[in-house]
Amino acid sequence: MKNKVILLVEDNPSDIKLTKRALEQNQITNELIVAEDGGEALDYLFGTGQYTGRDVRIIPAMVLLDLKLPRVDGLEVLQKIRANELTSLLPVVILTSSDQEKDIIASYKLGANSYICKVDFNQFAESVRNLGLYWLLLNEPPRK
Repeated sequence: MKNKVILLVEDNPSDIKLTKRALEQNQITNELIVAEDGGEALDYLFGTGQYTGRDVRIIPAMVLLDLKLPRVDGLEVLQKIRANELTSLLPVVILTSSDQEKDIIASYKLGANSYICKVDFNQFAESVRNLGLYWLLLNEPPRK
């Protein structure tokens, strides 16, 4: 699983720590890039802003995307990911506290690969373990 980058798009410091802890607890040692708002995530993915010059052909193995974000919300980030040829097939897992049906439906309509509600830590840690196992180890991404 090593060498595959995970992009975590999350603005809540407590949820960032929780995600890092869940990854560590499950021995998922991949590099974790944290974008604290949707704009920063798009800058990272498309090599703009503070990431100008980054080789955008090197994309994360998966994106863990919160929906409620400052600047650019998660649904807009997802829409831009799917609209770009370089990132259109990038696995995106919605990781949010929203269990509203409208958010779930909108996420899947825009091309989310999975939708996970943040719940108690043990369930969350188990979800992260399964995500790591599937998306980083078992899943066969398209060859470029």
